[in-house]
Amino acid sequence: MVIYQTYNFLFFFFSFLATGDSFTSLHYNFRLGISTISSIVKETCKVLWDELHDEFIPTPNRQRWLQIEEKFREVCQFPHCVGAVDGKHIRIIKPPGTGSEFFNYKKYFSIVLMAIADAEYRFVAVDIGAYGRTNDSMIFKNSFMGRSVYNRRFDFPPPEPMPGTNGPQLPYVLVGDEAFQMAGNLIKPYASRGLDGKKQNFNYRLTRARRMVECTFGILVSKWRVFAKPIQLKIETVDEVVKCGVVLHNFLRTKEPTIERLTEDSELTSISTFGPRGSVAVSAMRDAFADYFCSDAGRFQWPD
Repeated sequence: MVIYQTYNFLFFFFSFLATGDSFTSLHYNFRLGISTISSIVKETCKVLWDELHDEFIPTPNRQRWLQIEEKFREVCQFPHCVGAVDGKHIRIIKPPGTGSEFFNYKKYFSIVLMAIADAEYRFVAVDIGAYGRTNDSMIFKNSFMGRSVYNRRFDFPPPEPMPGTNGPQLPYVLVGDEAFQMAGNLIKPYASRGLDGKKQNFNYRLTRARRMVECTFGILVSKWRVFAKPIQLKIETVDEVVKCGVVLHNFLRTKEPTIERLTEDSELTSISTFGPRGSVAVSAMRDAFADYFCSDAGRFQWPD
């Protein structure tokens, strides 16, 4: 009897994640009280995160960053890339008593899921729960993840020459879009106006790598349809649902790495693209990457 009830609860829970149905709808489908459903969702999400995140979203160390870089080099032809970073707005129903704190620039209520993804469509690190109304250029900078990047707390490998060269030594970097401020370990595309061939080539190479995080979000939403609709839960429970969805995503990508691959997500809204400029030194570092991609050692070799 206990085994049957456990199976029934798990079937109900995964139905909730896969469909995003409201508690009222689940109440009629599974003959469970709404308060019972609420408790099951929150507690199951918390248990799954606690049990799985150390194995499937561990804190990356230097060895892990090098493994990620190797895959980006193979799949995206972008050496020294250790991850693609982006943020998405997760729709929610307005929490009572919060005013416009969660009301974003797209005119709906949301929290922000900030993530670093690898080249195998897995989340490397996540930061969940920023207010939707927060200035988007500051969401990453003020998050724990962003502070770790800008203050160099992540254990990135030290700078090295690019493959096939003797120098200069270039850092291992995350790639992001125009919403991010460049730093010593984070670069973004050149502004779209007045680009010469070298800058266009760099933007193309960076976009190939950055799309990995877009595809990761796309697979997350296609698998767990709860993220395709406004989530009608208390804000603390929404955070638990997002954490659970992320860790289950990595679990499935690890156990079944050949499941669907999407070109990009189309249902989660990106953070807006008005990030501040980086320093002159960081801009020079980006120019060094662009020079390398135009050199004989770094030029993209199209397959036959």
